[in-house]
Amino acid sequence: MDSLPRPDFSGLIATVGRELARRDLPFMLIGGQAVLLHGEPRLTQDIDITLGVAPDRLSAVLEVCEASRLRPLPDAPQRFVLETFVLPTAATDTAIRVDFIFSTTPYESQAIARAVHVKVGGERIPFASAEDLILHKLFAGRPRDLEDAAGVVRRKGPQLDWSYMRSWAREFSAIPGRESLLARLEELKTGSRSSNDVE
Repeated sequence: MDSLPRPDFSGLIATVGRELARRDLPFMLIGGQAVLLHGEPRLTQDIDITLGVAPDRLSAVLEVCEASRLRPLPDAPQRFVLETFVLPTAATDTAIRVDFIFSTTPYESQAIARAVHVKVGGERIPFASAEDLILHKLFAGRPRDLEDAAGVVRRKGPQLDWSYMRSWAREFSAIPGRESLLARLEELKTGSRSSNDVE
């Protein structure tokens, strides 16, 4: 039996990125796609995009979806986005999941400004920096996320801006439920030092 063709993530990323840029919507790729850039290879079936805008720009994002052949999954997208700040969609031809996360926090604005631009399908696409990817993963805190963060440290430990991460981790640790975030970052640094002699 022939194997199914691999979904064209690069083509979809390029199309969505181009349409977002046309509408002046600041964004960066996070999640599994950023892990593939900064960390250790793993299977990922979706695309996560942080938008540096509030839900009042939903109409522009829906235009992006239409131009990119993405189908919003909620029956009432506006209500769903207002409640969750997330618009989950799926490509109409491949069913690749694309989630748009709305955010206007100072941290996300800075993270988008620090994004690393990579050529994908002929387009310059901003990906979360290695440091911001680690912070996102530590904030999520699931076992898979923690392993992803450790993989980025194993690959890029000596190059990382630990003072930047420590500053934000300290701030995030004041959020209820995230009290251990700074301690987890320090554990990653300690593990990196012991294995790679990181100073």
